[in-house]
Amino acid sequence: MLKNRHSDRKLPAFILGGTSLCFGMMAAAPGTFASEIITAEDFVKRTVVKDQLVKVSDNIVILFDTSSSMNDEFRDTGVSKLRTAMTELKNRVSYFPEIGHTYAIYEYTPWKAVYAPAVFNRDAVLSALDTLPEKGSGPTPLAHALRSAEDIIKGLPGRTTLFLFYDGDYTGGNPDPALWRLTHDYDVCLVIVSSAKERVYEKLRSNVEELNPCSRVIPFETFIDRPEYTTGLAFDVVATEQVVTVSQQKVVGLGVEDAVFNFDEEELTAEDKKELDAVGAFMTKYPASYAVLSGYTDNVGIEQYNEHLSKTRTESVADYLKANHKIDESRLVLHWYGSHNPVASNSTPEGRAQNRRVEIAIGGL
Repeated sequence: MLKNRHSDRKLPAFILGGTSLCFGMMAAAPGTFASEIITAEDFVKRTVVKDQLVKVSDNIVILFDTSSSMNDEFRDTGVSKLRTAMTELKNRVSYFPEIGHTYAIYEYTPWKAVYAPAVFNRDAVLSALDTLPEKGSGPTPLAHALRSAEDIIKGLPGRTTLFLFYDGDYTGGNPDPALWRLTHDYDVCLVIVSSAKERVYEKLRSNVEELNPCSRVIPFETFIDRPEYTTGLAFDVVATEQVVTVSQQKVVGLGVEDAVFNFDEEELTAEDKKELDAVGAFMTKYPASYAVLSGYTDNVGIEQYNEHLSKTRTESVADYLKANHKIDESRLVLHWYGSHNPVASNSTPEGRAQNRRVEIAIGGL
């Protein structure tokens, strides 16, 4: 059984969605889960509905790489990276919630609208994805693509998450100035899904992480394996909602609390480390499992700073699991949301303390 740090009520940990164990219980509403791994089945069976979800990005724009390098085989599947990415994207669209996102998809090798910006409509997007080519061809004019994307994004209100599928090479002009403008002149979180070689990938990741607090690079294979990279960058579970997923019937013998932090700090406490040791031991015992780590702050200070702080707190949790329990980076999905989606009121010191947290959910059992 799990005892919540901010409540005397004891709370059980359950198998969620038939495949995932959720940790990180919510203090504001005992008996609910603060962090969830949502599966396709949850939407199909309507155990999770749109009223229980909140957008963390207003617009989703996908730039799809259909260059010749995407014809390379994915792992040893006999299927190209292009076909693998298209199939997985369609799978995720099939249960992406219709909660008002503006959605757009473009090929950029060369530039072509697949689904022009419009309110997300599942059937329309799936039909549009059927028009993508079976086989990639040609070079990667990345700078031109980013300038074209800028023309689209500057007309979209609110935050945009830009997914860029990228093979690590480009032709034509240097894309760096366009990347800088996108992430500094507009409210854009750049997510590069990279199939670049390791040396190029590491340099790319370092450069992108300097653009703004929410931009990141995700290896292509990790992105394919972890649907939470799509959903977690688009929506979150409302922290004060009671969410009942497909299966909460199998009680397991492990429960841990959110990692909580002192004001303006990112260091783990001794109590947090003890909890994370339990997570690390569990993940070592079950090597197919993975963790989704979601960081939050209170609402004190400017949001860009809070977003960065929630990122460093989430990385503190991940770094502890990697360093002390040898958990591979590919088994850790990191999200950070700043002061978004508080579990308690920010009007009191007690509430702000609860909101300075990293939630942990385990999937893949």
